[in-house]
Amino acid sequence: MASFDEMREAGDIETIWQNGEFVDWDDATIHVLTHGLHYGTGIFEGARAYDTDNGTAIFRWEEHLDRFFASGDPYELEIPYDREELTEATLELLRRQDHDSAYIRPIAYFGYGSLGISPDDCPTDVAIATWPWGAYLGEEALEHGIEVMVSSWRKHASSQIPTNAKTTGLYVNSLLAGEEARRNGYEEAIVLNKEGQVAEGPGENLFLVRDGEIYTPGLSQSILDGITRDTVITLARELGYTVHDQATISRGELNTADELFFTGSAAEVTPIRKVDNVEIGTGDRGPVTEEIQSAFFDLVERKTDAHDDWFTYV
Repeated sequence: MASFDEMREAGDIETIWQNGEFVDWDDATIHVLTHGLHYGTGIFEGARAYDTDNGTAIFRWEEHLDRFFASGDPYELEIPYDREELTEATLELLRRQDHDSAYIRPIAYFGYGSLGISPDDCPTDVAIATWPWGAYLGEEALEHGIEVMVSSWRKHASSQIPTNAKTTGLYVNSLLAGEEARRNGYEEAIVLNKEGQVAEGPGENLFLVRDGEIYTPGLSQSILDGITRDTVITLARELGYTVHDQATISRGELNTADELFFTGSAAEVTPIRKVDNVEIGTGDRGPVTEEIQSAFFDLVERKTDAHDDWFTYV
């Protein structure tokens, strides 16, 4: 992905919606004593708009909004805008910047007021940004897969922090796992939970294929309830596959899988060809992964009429 400065210079990004107003990209700033900056007290979403045969459309925007509002509940972070206001702001951002396809980042956080751990005196600030973003892990990764390592860092337990809330502070764990992998020559990580079972990637859910059936860790394994995860489960079942969506997967099962793949709004459907230098299957994208990947891209590019209710058109 190009840097934001490069996108700015190219004229690809110009405007951000911040606290009810459209502001110039360079003017979307916060105070250095913002509560969320110090304590990670914010929530966010990552959605995609696709350039479809029927025009630009946001994929599963309503589900992203559901999770956005729900993520604030454990922190008593109340978003001072309703769904309709956030939706119209996002659609207008896409229109103003001529984004046929884009990544969409809504964020809400406790703002500037006081700096005790309690955010009682702090307002809730909300912003939305959109920018062009291609394949998160690279175009080649979509076809040939990526090499990953099992991280030494473990996932938080849900008894320690709400793992199903998309909280800004939680992603320090993801950063540690992902950077460890890249320092060791891998493209991404797989994170285990505190019991040592497979949880997910730093920003992706994980699927395993064995003997023609599909397995993915359940919500009790300290994973995020991914929207692309849910999409893939639905598509796979429509294709006739048996999907075990509450699976417990051991680390050892990764090495003996027929296929592995990641899913996520950013990662979409990305095959995994190696784990800890152990080749998975044939060492390339497997047939089940390829079929699901094709179904996914046919869907989001609207080459099929299925699930039209999953799209919000610009």
